[in-house]
Amino acid sequence: MSARPHHISRYTDWLARERGLHFDATTTEGYDALWRWSVTDLRAFWGSIWDYFGLRSPTPTTSVLEAETMPGARWFVDAQVNYAQHLFSHADAAHAAGHPAVLFQNEAMRERGELQEISWPELHRQVASLAAELRRLGVQRGDRVGAFLPNVPQTVVAFLACASLGAIWSVCSPDMGPVAVLDRFRQIEPKLLIACDGYTYGGATHDRMPVLRGVLDELPSVRDVLLLKYQNAGADAQSLAGPRRAVRDFVAATANDVAFEPVWLPFDHPLWVVYSSGTTGLPKPIVHGHGGVMIEALKAGALHNDVGPSALTGDRYHWYSTTGWIMWNSQLGALLGGTTICIFDGNPGGAALVSGKAPDLTTLWRFAADAGVTFFGAGAAFYANCLKAGVEPMKVADLSKLRAVGSTGSPLSVESYQWVYDHLPKVDGRDGPQRIWLTPISGGTDFAGAFVAGMPTLPTVIGEMQCRCLGADVHAWDEQGRDLIDEVGELVCAKPMPSMPLCFWGDADGKRYHDSYFDMYPNAWRHGDWIRITPRGGAIIYGRSDATINRHGIRMGTAELYRAVEALPEVLDSLVVDLEYLGRESYMPLFVVLREGLVLDAALTRQLKDGIRTALSARHVPNEIFQVEAVPRTLSGKKMELPVKKLLMGTPAEQVFKLDAMANAGCVAWFVDFAARRSGA
Repeated sequence: MSARPHHISRYTDWLARERGLHFDATTTEGYDALWRWSVTDLRAFWGSIWDYFGLRSPTPTTSVLEAETMPGARWFVDAQVNYAQHLFSHADAAHAAGHPAVLFQNEAMRERGELQEISWPELHRQVASLAAELRRLGVQRGDRVGAFLPNVPQTVVAFLACASLGAIWSVCSPDMGPVAVLDRFRQIEPKLLIACDGYTYGGATHDRMPVLRGVLDELPSVRDVLLLKYQNAGADAQSLAGPRRAVRDFVAATANDVAFEPVWLPFDHPLWVVYSSGTTGLPKPIVHGHGGVMIEALKAGALHNDVGPSALTGDRYHWYSTTGWIMWNSQLGALLGGTTICIFDGNPGGAALVSGKAPDLTTLWRFAADAGVTFFGAGAAFYANCLKAGVEPMKVADLSKLRAVGSTGSPLSVESYQWVYDHLPKVDGRDGPQRIWLTPISGGTDFAGAFVAGMPTLPTVIGEMQCRCLGADVHAWDEQGRDLIDEVGELVCAKPMPSMPLCFWGDADGKRYHDSYFDMYPNAWRHGDWIRITPRGGAIIYGRSDATINRHGIRMGTAELYRAVEALPEVLDSLVVDLEYLGRESYMPLFVVLREGLVLDAALTRQLKDGIRTALSARHVPNEIFQVEAVPRTLSGKKMELPVKKLLMGTPAEQVFKLDAMANAGCVAWFVDFAARRSGA
């Protein structure tokens, strides 16, 4: 938080001037009134967002919202937009003010002290060149383009080129295995594939050409391949060619100077297909539209994250992510607002892993210093790891420009809040230096947005997210659909939002989409998280509602137990499941990953149980505790509680684990063996 005017204040001033609506978002009561208006009069609120951010359409909108139902709501009927068109509307002002579009670094560049800068005109030129090449290759509006690319500027260029044509983008991170890639791309049948030859992580280079060949053999829909030689300039591109498939060089395709004009598209024209984690069954291919993604990203970025055009604010935005996580898509949203994005490709622990050294968790902080980052975001696990490793960022990096820190992916522990406040710089406020603004958010891939987030004008309470997002009618409901305050309930969104999915690809009758979110409460989106709305309007997320602990009638999410367990310095990671059986008492095992060299003995087991008993209650002490090498996690870093629970309740492993969609598939064998021992097999 800084002394400069906040974007939310600019917006409320605009509402007063242009709409005659008066709200004071600097107080808890005032923000609550603004939020209630935003979810009560959806047409007025979202119409104001369109006008405030200067969205344009060559055709008039006949209705901001047609049919206030879920699913089935239609937004900005008859309007035409294009993601790339709006993004480049900021280019001239940002460039004139001396701000680049993209700052980039990877592990090798980090070691050499290099930082790549891409100007807005250069980004525009490359996008135009690639769009012309895609058009020459026959890519048309509605065609799917698959990407197998890391978090590099070329991926940004490729996405924007597709968006400019109305082609539908879908990306897989190159660390994903062939089965995971095929589980996704087979469903959407891409016409063209843009891929890299390999990637580097932790100092180790991974050749992905064999994987690419195998994937292409199973994707007959792909007619052309654009290869980015990211790791090996001598990669044998023609080994990817086939009888009906040509291979071309990505860099050459972006080297021309051509005219460029993104096509106008209906507001709900598909922009991309993103996927659920895919830990059970095929991943859900979730389709979002140009307009919905744009308007949600602009609202969240400016009004909640307080990030604006670099030409106005000097903002530089970083959120560490791979291309396989929705936060990669979210980071692109900052470009929509004219903000410089700062992207890093590789291991946040640096390149030392290949030599067997401990991870260097100062890597991202030093990158942030080099790039002049003002808003730094990462998954909650990153901050927890920094805490445990004793990282002191300000001793190795000049973070004087940093004013805000974001977190998501899983609940942020109270200890991690305190670590951020203790180890990151104070910032200037109206009343002098104050602790940095920490803004955890919670949302999801499913609707490409946030339900609860931060607000720079409101007080921050350790352990809470500050507010429900504007336009997001979020509640905690009990099983009967009754509103709960200061009690844990199901996170529901009771009214539609523009960024909710258009559909699932291939789900012709909409049944899969309906069953995923609307099976429990008719016409209300059930997100699958436990949430508590506090009396002051904040929110606490307790973890997935389908992996809940319900011991002796006391219901709780797993996050509280993890906080109690992982507070011990001996514990690096943990996973708990509550196995409920008909007619039998529940059985709750706890699995822990310990620091290297430690063994789970009777004394440590007793210490863990005592810690849980003290922090929570005797009811939540696990039946048994087991030491494991690793906790199963998805590619986006989420603990795989439900798959482990299903496995231990008798579901075959092949039905609950998709190994190629996991970050650490090697740890599954232990759990399979454990399940077999428990069943008596």
